[in-house]
Amino acid sequence: MTEYFHTPNLVWDSSIAIYLFLLGISSGAVQLAIAYRRSHKLEKPSENWIIRSALFLGTVPTLIGLTLLIFHLARPWTFWKLMFNYQFNSVMSMGVMLFQVYMLFMVIWGAVIFKNELDELIKRFAPKLQFVTNIITKIEGLFGFAEVMLFILAAVLGAYTGFLLSALISYPMLNNPVLPALFLASGTSSGIAATFLCILLAGKVKGDSHEVHFIHKFEVPIMVTELGLIVCFFAGLYFGDASKVQALHNALSGFWGVIFWIGIMLIGILIPLVANLFASDKLKYNAKFIILVSIFDLIGVLCLRYFILYAGQLTIAG
Repeated sequence: MTEYFHTPNLVWDSSIAIYLFLLGISSGAVQLAIAYRRSHKLEKPSENWIIRSALFLGTVPTLIGLTLLIFHLARPWTFWKLMFNYQFNSVMSMGVMLFQVYMLFMVIWGAVIFKNELDELIKRFAPKLQFVTNIITKIEGLFGFAEVMLFILAAVLGAYTGFLLSALISYPMLNNPVLPALFLASGTSSGIAATFLCILLAGKVKGDSHEVHFIHKFEVPIMVTELGLIVCFFAGLYFGDASKVQALHNALSGFWGVIFWIGIMLIGILIPLVANLFASDKLKYNAKFIILVSIFDLIGVLCLRYFILYAGQLTIAG
């Protein structure tokens, strides 16, 4: 088994696959929450579990992913230099800048929504930090702008994960223009699945709730888009030059071919798609059923990240 994860041409390993997976969840969950908040007049957004889930999924997976990236560097202790020395010709450096701006708007968005809760915590545990509440009050006027920017940045973050891999131009399979769109769609799908798990398990929201009905609207369109982009991705390889055709053959044969057909196509797309299209309303809005389908979805997206990363590094352009 280990030989499939230690190929001769390997540059990026499984920590990068998990990093890409976590960023996709963050991107998808934040986009979903902003779409929900802007389409509903919520009296107390801080009490809504889609919003709460986005605050958690938008920050924690991103920070874990960034930590994985730091320790993947040859000299992780020099990472702070990347935080301040931007190189506009480096995809990695642009990614670090994107992280910083994304997290800034994430903090503004979350601070304004959870202002009252933060104020209560400050008064109870750290009265000297009362100035923080005053700062939040002053930036409340920027909330609308910050929310729109956060939505755009979340989408860019989802696509960036694909740009990061497509920058490896010596690998025919990874040097593919469809990759950013594919990662954005699959990341949105994983964000939806992760949000379902959060609101149903942590929030104890009912399966037939308004929140669940809202999220269900996006599931099938996103999965169909993801499926279409996978077809486009492989069509680009099939009709490409000899090295791309070889990369396609190497990727879809052997161990990684099994991961693609079973992990991605069957578990990640076909089962959730069939479940959403043909299940009865009673079953479709059953909490346990939604949790199971969401787990399949997350497994599929994780398999996609591993497949693209590892299968994509099997072949080097001649």
